[in-house]
Amino acid sequence: MLMDYIPGLPVLAAFSLAVLLLAITPGPDMTLWMSRAIRDGRAIGMMTMLGTNLGIVVHTLLVAFGVSALVVASPVAFLVLKTAGAGYLLWLAIQALRNRSVLVVEAAGKTSASKGKAFLNGLWVNLLNPKIIIFFMTFLPQFVSVNDPHVTGKLIFLGVLSILIALPVAIIVVLGANGLAEWLRRKPQVMRAVDYVFAGVFSVFAVKILLTQSR
Repeated sequence: MLMDYIPGLPVLAAFSLAVLLLAITPGPDMTLWMSRAIRDGRAIGMMTMLGTNLGIVVHTLLVAFGVSALVVASPVAFLVLKTAGAGYLLWLAIQALRNRSVLVVEAAGKTSASKGKAFLNGLWVNLLNPKIIIFFMTFLPQFVSVNDPHVTGKLIFLGVLSILIALPVAIIVVLGANGLAEWLRRKPQVMRAVDYVFAGVFSVFAVKILLTQSR
């Protein structure tokens, strides 16, 4: 029964690669974790990171049940969503090439934030970020088929898998926030290399999806 919700090996490999690239690419979540870890300590940074991951769980569930309803209501609308999502992934790839990734860490002024408040801060920042909402709506559906009777289960599985893949990277980022932030400032070419890899992989994903949809 559980195997029905696990995508095939090629899909898992492509999805895992995409998630790993996302995990190592500096973004709003990573900036938030590092800022809190440097300013208020590793424990606060860790709780903030866990809060953002709970936000990902919520996004995953909303997408899973929303996409499933869309497939039932209108398979054509689902295909439109996938095509639009492929276009969005291509746009992200172009933006990665045009705009260098920049890590801006706010570390001034230690606060007396509690671990609970840090957790809730991470959760709300993630839930209310429109870019994250749009990304999950367009990214996860790329890895399921309109004819799959187990769409909901597979989307939930992929969402959980994305957390499991990204979590070790997130923990390393929080624990090594001070040194990592300084190293990335001194080595901007590292983030630029990540930009090129990100753009290349996501461009391939987008083109492949668009070609599949056009058949």
